[in-house]
Amino acid sequence: MNKTTSKNITELKSNCNEKRRNPWYKFFSLNHVGFMLIALTINMVFFSCASSKSNLQSSKVITSPNGKIAVSVDVEMANYSITLDGKTVLETSKLGVTRADGDFSKQLKLVNTSKVKEVSDTYTMVNAKKSKMTYVANEKTWETTNAAGHKMNIVFRVSNDGVAFRYVFPDKSTDVKKINSEETSFNFPIDAKAWLQPKTESQTGFEHTNPSYEAHYEIDIPVTKSSPGPNGWVYPALFKSNEVWVLITEADLGQTYCGTALEQNSPDGEYKINFPQAPEVFKNGVATLNPESTLPWETPWRILAIGDLKTVMESTLGTDLAQPAMTMDNAFIKPGKSSWSWVIEKDDSTIYRVQKKYIDFAADMKWEYCLIDANWDQTIGYDSVQLLVNYGKTKNVGILLWYNSAGDWNTVKFTPKDKLLTHESRVAEFSKLQKMGIKGVKIDFFAGDGQSMMKYYEDILKDAATYKLLVNFHGATLPRGLQRTYPNFMTAEAIFGYEMITFGQNSANKAPEHSVMSAMARNAFDPMDFTPMNLYKIPRIRRITTAAFELATSVVFLSGIQHYAETPVGMSYVPGGVKDVLRQLPGVWDDVKFIDGYPGKHYVVARKSGNKWYVAGINGENAAKKLMLDLSFLAGKKGKFIGSGEGSAADGPSFEIKENTLGADGKYSVDLKPNDGFLMVFE
Repeated sequence: MNKTTSKNITELKSNCNEKRRNPWYKFFSLNHVGFMLIALTINMVFFSCASSKSNLQSSKVITSPNGKIAVSVDVEMANYSITLDGKTVLETSKLGVTRADGDFSKQLKLVNTSKVKEVSDTYTMVNAKKSKMTYVANEKTWETTNAAGHKMNIVFRVSNDGVAFRYVFPDKSTDVKKINSEETSFNFPIDAKAWLQPKTESQTGFEHTNPSYEAHYEIDIPVTKSSPGPNGWVYPALFKSNEVWVLITEADLGQTYCGTALEQNSPDGEYKINFPQAPEVFKNGVATLNPESTLPWETPWRILAIGDLKTVMESTLGTDLAQPAMTMDNAFIKPGKSSWSWVIEKDDSTIYRVQKKYIDFAADMKWEYCLIDANWDQTIGYDSVQLLVNYGKTKNVGILLWYNSAGDWNTVKFTPKDKLLTHESRVAEFSKLQKMGIKGVKIDFFAGDGQSMMKYYEDILKDAATYKLLVNFHGATLPRGLQRTYPNFMTAEAIFGYEMITFGQNSANKAPEHSVMSAMARNAFDPMDFTPMNLYKIPRIRRITTAAFELATSVVFLSGIQHYAETPVGMSYVPGGVKDVLRQLPGVWDDVKFIDGYPGKHYVVARKSGNKWYVAGINGENAAKKLMLDLSFLAGKKGKFIGSGEGSAADGPSFEIKENTLGADGKYSVDLKPNDGFLMVFE
């Protein structure tokens, strides 16, 4: 209960008790029957006071359908707090925004409070942790006005797996309103812990390409610790508060809001919303940074998945709160797996001869795609790419092509460049690709999270859908649920992925821990193009993960199109039984179960496709461990276990493959080496 509510209830109780202590009250009620009506009236006042207390509580609280999560909202003080089973998750946290034409973060007046209503939604996706999602929540709206009398509604939705809220400006206007700052905060108890990825500084890094959400996580840190740089912390942001896990993200930005993050500093554990840095804009047009729009206007959903790790890891709130899918011909939307030469063989591999070899590689592995990376227009050319497309058709392998997002926000020389900046140029290029039979595009090196840049992402997705092209954003921002709205959006990088591991030994040394964090935070709601799984060797780098760890990431990581970091030569060293499993890996998952894990330490997940369950686990620590897995939902089933063998890594990937039948209790013990992993398949 917040302080203001407690004070009001105390005053009501005090007034009632004052009436009961009055001696005339006692005299009339106990000794004179004639005054019984007076006593009755006074008692009615008392019960009215008690009723007022109840109404005061109910008007400010909204709970989840199962009653476990409770959100207390105090509009006049512009704050809220959250509990789970009575445990404090968030202490008193701020609400509101500041617009250029008025302050909506203080001196709010409550005009009306809606009744709690149930909202529900069922939808399907092909590039998510489950194929069918169901969302049920209680919704309540607080209608307010600010000191100037302008309207703002605060809408809360509370589901069994978390809380979402947004601000709605219901008035109508033709003039553009601008939000200068968002006062929203997430105020954790001082002893809470955090697992966070810093947001890199704009215009830093390779050829001025940051921010691209590529950094290692800071793990199990105090909530008072500041981000290394002023651009703050990215979503999803993971916390542990009073033994309750919280994962924060946002969704449904539309084209009228910027992407946000958490501010650099969190005094006493209170995190505020951070707007992007000045250069994070699309400059070919109106270079809008911070949010602006005509009215009516809805801000994005602020989302907190809340519960134990199983609840949070299985939550789909990141897409539950996204806009439903736009209408398009879905026949061309086919998730799958792809060969990719550049990650290991780099720039010199983008030639006709090598790409033909990678088409053969994809065909042999029964993978659906082959990605041709940067500079293909110079080193291969459109005409020869057409020949590769034609060859790929004979092998049932589709071709994906790389593009530079262009613009003056980066100085990257790689081409094709400057072909996607306008609707007209995109139509010209995408229509050409459609005629060639290209299946999708990988677009790289975006500038950040300003409103105009977020609009650029969506404009590309719309035009690509028209010409039946799948889309992968690289060097890009977090998807924030866009894959639901645009089903042709297969994946996005937005992670310190495998290409970074190939660049330096330090990144390779951090890969096990970072992979666990990437799976449990970055990949929790949105597809992630980590480009995993090198089973053999990385040139000039000593890989510290086992081959079984690398194999497990093929299932642990989720991506609409999974680009694998293995070469035809490397795969030739892999045992036939392992290759057969990789050939049969599905591109779409029907269901998911969190089995075991802890951020940065280890992660075990089960994914279902058809009548098969795949159980995969990775050990993020340089220490052996024994895991006792609860697979009771698979009790009695026979499965194939693939783990680390006893051979030397110098001789090639070493695996142990064995058949197991689970007992009646479904318990299964797994011994993991340091930085090790496993994969099991059950039918």
